Amino acid sequence: MFLLNGSKLPSIGFGTNTGVPTEKDGELEKIIDSAIETGYRHIDTALVYRNEKIIGNTLQKWFKSGKLKREEIFITTKLPIFGVHPTRVDYCIKQSLSNLQVECIDLYLVHFPLGCKFHESTVFERNENGDVVMEGPTDHSAIWKKMEEQVDLGRVRYIGLSNYTIPQISIVIKSARIKPACLQVEIHPYLQQPDLVEFCHKNEITVVGFSPLGAPDYNSRMRTYVSDYKDQQLPDMLGNEVIQCIAKKHSKSVAQIILRFLVQNGVVPIPKSRNPQRMRENFNVFHFVLDEDDVNILRTLEVGEEARTSTFRNFMKGIEKHPDYPF
Repeated sequence: MFLLNGSKLPSIGFGTNTGVPTEKDGELEKIIDSAIETGYRHIDTALVYRNEKIIGNTLQKWFKSGKLKREEIFITTKLPIFGVHPTRVDYCIKQSLSNLQVECIDLYLVHFPLGCKFHESTVFERNENGDVVMEGPTDHSAIWKKMEEQVDLGRVRYIGLSNYTIPQISIVIKSARIKPACLQVEIHPYLQQPDLVEFCHKNEITVVGFSPLGAPDYNSRMRTYVSDYKDQQLPDMLGNEVIQCIAKKHSKSVAQIILRFLVQNGVVPIPKSRNPQRMRENFNVFHFVLDEDDVNILRTLEVGEEARTSTFRNFMKGIEKHPDYPF
């Protein structure tokens, strides 16, 4: 377990941005069922994933069965990009609470450090060039004040950030009455972000890593969001010979070595999978330890920004022009 402002956070979570369309309710419900049966107790979602309602329905089924109590599951969801405005935080969190069918969300994150024009259908407004219409420079302090209000109102237990840089986090910390409990960012052996992780740990901010296995499903997932999406080249960590050698040494899978590496470096990974066997494999990373040589070798695999898969540019054309774009 990791600590989140003194409370316990499961050391590994389950990511749900699988790209399963909302109409395939039965498929996603089976995925969540398998995750819970495996032992996952930290479920990560977001309003823009279009799956909160299905997750809410599935969790309610478990609660009503008596096999799972609400306090036994940790739910994370996020304020969407179109909600990054002081006047829209209330609207968005009420949507998530209704979708998830809970009175209180465990962890609520600002999904991205900039905002775009609001559209009730959650379809991004675009200009004549096809660029997403963005808001002006982000008032991080004003957004954070509205996030703090959600804690005061009892709608969320903890609040945090996602995809923020050190300077942006510093602005929030400086003005915060309730400090960020968590930063969620892309982290894997090719993109380890050591300076960012160290900064967070020094400021007692728990780091959660999405795409810990390099998001091998990224292209197929993006095609479900963007009709004219063009595939990008993805980092192949699962085929890395160095990691395969360490995996053979410990009689573990490559995925288990990667996830164990992150856990030992103080990062909470949130892998995702549709395959029950791989779910179990990803979850079973607590009965072995990587030695110092293993860790040092894995640290040499750092590539940096070139290995980032989630830039948001692929489905939000023009976003990189915003002054608060973090990458």
